[in-house]
Amino acid sequence: MKALLLDKPGAITSLRAGDIADPMPSEGEIRVKVEALGLNPVDYKQAGRGNDAWSYPHLLGLDVAGTVDAVGQGVDQWQVGERVFYHGDLTKAGGFAEYAITTAHTTARIPDSVSYVDAAAIPCAGLTAYQGIVRKLKVQAGQTVWVQGGAGGVGGYGVQLCASIGATVITTASKRNFEHVKGLGATHVINYNSEDVVARIMEITDGRGLDAAQAAVDAESANQGIEALAFGGAISLIAGLPDLEEEIFDKAISIHKIALGAAHHSNNRDAQLDLARMADEMISMIADGTVDSMVERVVGFDEIPASLAEIEERHVRGKIVAEIR
Repeated sequence: MKALLLDKPGAITSLRAGDIADPMPSEGEIRVKVEALGLNPVDYKQAGRGNDAWSYPHLLGLDVAGTVDAVGQGVDQWQVGERVFYHGDLTKAGGFAEYAITTAHTTARIPDSVSYVDAAAIPCAGLTAYQGIVRKLKVQAGQTVWVQGGAGGVGGYGVQLCASIGATVITTASKRNFEHVKGLGATHVINYNSEDVVARIMEITDGRGLDAAQAAVDAESANQGIEALAFGGAISLIAGLPDLEEEIFDKAISIHKIALGAAHHSNNRDAQLDLARMADEMISMIADGTVDSMVERVVGFDEIPASLAEIEERHVRGKIVAEIR
């Protein structure tokens, strides 16, 4: 099969096209004929640092949408030909190929009304936002939430989820993305390049602070998120850990670290099953129009390395998805 191969840890542009043997599913696994791939920052990050569990050449690619092509022993919930999507295990071979292997119980169905492209845009960014906002922060209608980086993948899904719940959504973005994030449902937009973010949040909330924050940018913004929380508030940490100084605990805040794909190699079967449940819930919102997939551009298979290099520059809005065929 055709594949994009990583021969050793290095720049994402070092991926090369090659032909390797078609994989075969083991017990509890399915093989997916890949139709579309969601591109994510974790792809270039993992390419650069590698993983002790990998053998080389390695296949990257965590977000896959396609059709079930073969099933392993013991799999009875999937039939050949069914349309599926999933967030893969980064310790295993990924989906940058014509066929990919994944565990059957972590996979979700694509409704007929949703395209492979839209489905592939969901897993990494969408499930990360969903796990933080719905599962951990338990955001409620009427609360005020700061979703950091609203123009990005995780941020964009976070803005939409909070807005659909009925929360007041504050987000940060560059000036050129103001109208975009407002269109996703942001109530207030703060220019992180020119404004004192925490001061603006306190002004918006009349000095009370936030009920919750989704910290998805870096350690500095995670610190800002904690500073802006009201007493008893909560924060989900996706990128970067804050300085946990003693004084922050006087605010009785709740801190939740999000590590979405780590469920794959945990011993928590329910956490693995929840990857599929969250995917079901997210794609149902795509199907009924509650949430937009935010696909900004669709590229070809051979354009994946250059597109990921563009994402690494951190100026891409929404999602880029690659079609295989």
